[in-house]
Amino acid sequence: MWWGSRGQSFNIFPQKEDPEMGLSGPKSVQGSRMLEPSRRQLGSCLASGCLPGEQILAWAPGLRKGREPELPGTLICTNFRVTFQPCGWQRSQDTPLSSEYDFALVNIGRLEAVSGLSRVQLLRPGSQLKFIPEEILIHGRDFRLLRVGFEARGLEPQAFQVTMAIVQARAQSSETQPSGGITLSKAGKASSSGKPPIPLLETLEDWETERKKQGARGWRVSTVNERFDVATSLSRYFWVPNRILDSEVRRTFAHFHQGRGPRLSWHHPWGSDLLRSGGFYTASDPNKEDIRAVESMLQAGHSDVVLVDTTDEMPSLADIQLAHLKLRALCLPDSSVAEDKWLSALEGTRWLDYVRSCLRKASDISVLVTSRVRSVVLQERGDRDFNGLLSSLVQLLLAPEARTLFGIQSLVQREWVAAGHPFLTRLGETGTSEEAPVFLLFLDCVWQLLQQFPAEFEFSEFFLLALHDSVRVPDTLTFMRNTPWERGKRSGQFNSYTQVYTSGYSQPPAGNSVNLQLSVWDWDLRYSNEQMLQFHNPGYDPEHCPNSWLPRQQPSYMVPGPPSSVWLFSRGALTPLNQLCPWQDSPSLLAVPSRWLPRPAVSSESLADQEWGLPSHWGTCPLPPGLLLPGYLGPQIRLWRRCYLRGRPEVQMGCSALTITGLQDELSYLQELLRKWTPRISPEDQYKKRDTNTILSQTR
Repeated sequence: MWWGSRGQSFNIFPQKEDPEMGLSGPKSVQGSRMLEPSRRQLGSCLASGCLPGEQILAWAPGLRKGREPELPGTLICTNFRVTFQPCGWQRSQDTPLSSEYDFALVNIGRLEAVSGLSRVQLLRPGSQLKFIPEEILIHGRDFRLLRVGFEARGLEPQAFQVTMAIVQARAQSSETQPSGGITLSKAGKASSSGKPPIPLLETLEDWETERKKQGARGWRVSTVNERFDVATSLSRYFWVPNRILDSEVRRTFAHFHQGRGPRLSWHHPWGSDLLRSGGFYTASDPNKEDIRAVESMLQAGHSDVVLVDTTDEMPSLADIQLAHLKLRALCLPDSSVAEDKWLSALEGTRWLDYVRSCLRKASDISVLVTSRVRSVVLQERGDRDFNGLLSSLVQLLLAPEARTLFGIQSLVQREWVAAGHPFLTRLGETGTSEEAPVFLLFLDCVWQLLQQFPAEFEFSEFFLLALHDSVRVPDTLTFMRNTPWERGKRSGQFNSYTQVYTSGYSQPPAGNSVNLQLSVWDWDLRYSNEQMLQFHNPGYDPEHCPNSWLPRQQPSYMVPGPPSSVWLFSRGALTPLNQLCPWQDSPSLLAVPSRWLPRPAVSSESLADQEWGLPSHWGTCPLPPGLLLPGYLGPQIRLWRRCYLRGRPEVQMGCSALTITGLQDELSYLQELLRKWTPRISPEDQYKKRDTNTILSQTR
């Protein structure tokens, strides 16, 4: 068994015997004697498969409603999650967490108790239930909905008990630190080699392998941050130009915000380099040697350099958070918005506008990378939000290998997890001004690309849904920490600053107490083999495999730009700069806040629409093969209905029938309905039913 001995413990709240138990109010319920569970019901709770340290707090038989078919089962509340276990359903030992029936406490966004047709109470942390619920509705922050009804056959105390247990457990989960994840030593994978399904980029070897895969010959892996003393928000290793020494890297990174200096994000096979960097720390006073080192790192061996302010024309973090909250409120099943005004309300959330902005800017950056051999530097003050979003989208638009199932997971691990995106802060829902689901905005952008180019992507919409839901499940540390330093410290990865993982990633060294953490990429924790098969897009064209048509050689029109040309990309146009660094005698444009930058006239056309937006003496260039330029005007940007409207099953049909995956899903649903509604009759009765004389005799 995967989980060895499970430490289940039952903390059923104490009950008092009261002969006057009734349905008049909560006082009578609190003083009631809870019915003793039968052996079969107790076995049902045990079959839920508690994780190490998980305690079952309360449970009650119920009926899952709102979806076809309605399922009888048991609603269980633990100190980790709320789970519904259908009758007769056995949780697989290979899948201890269920993607369909489990709601992590941190994922519960709204909890409602219902009694009768009109009595509804919204239960917040610290609330006291005022009546015996006939039904509870658990709204997930991932747009899922769990609706469970309770029968009135002597189960009222248990219904009240499990509802209050959810309220209290949810309150306690918000006050305590998030889960530290599940370790391999606790999980006990007996038959596994221990090798992670996706390289976690926690070793020098992982980074060197990835560098060779990209063909970045002019770059090397730097170990200057191996002790996290340059930047705690960066990974222990990253790529810098070959000729830059680690001593120079340490000095130059100090002149950037949070120590996040310029480093390679992705190397294009035709020669261009995509870099990402924090904002210049203009209060520092570098010497001439540091200035030359900064310029050398930004140029990365190229004479043509383009600086891209990734926050320009993009929404703020507060804008993204507000749009997502409005979207969640609009997609609730009991939304007060009238049907004829729903689309205008959706437009009012501005969520789709922000998706459009991201796709447009990513398209323009892709053109910059492929139009000339150059260094394109993505610059953001913190280098932890839009830099990761745009860098990831650019690679999806340009690199066929990033569109594979392995490639998208490696991309997220490198550009988001290892790069220090603050998942816990952005998705924590702690009420701070720094909350913003930037990563979920990225997933929506990827879904838009999948809809527009269904044959280009190996992964399916169901994989994106699984990734979307995984950010709310604290069973691993992948999305539950802000930095690689916090993630490694919490897991005990580096008690000393020595390399922990060996090349085989199989077992820790003898005498080492390090626990290898499971990552979110261990999908078999939560998904069955049948579900994981749906991660693959059946419409993917095998001819679009990574090395089939993208030659790793520079095409004839990919030539260097003018000598020592420096450009600022802003508002869809290129503006020449005198120098890269803001500390020189004549401060560059980037030395001042972006709102003071000179703005060219805003154009509705992208760079591709403007013949790549290049100077006239460079001439026109054809679009390179393999470059995906998505549409982002009007109806080209669609609502991700299968994700955002999951709490409303009545509108799910037809939402993805334009793809092969959608057609297969529609066919399965129709076949299920056909089996449900077709009466089971014998062949003789079927013949009589079709006989014309029989039909006529029945109508007389």
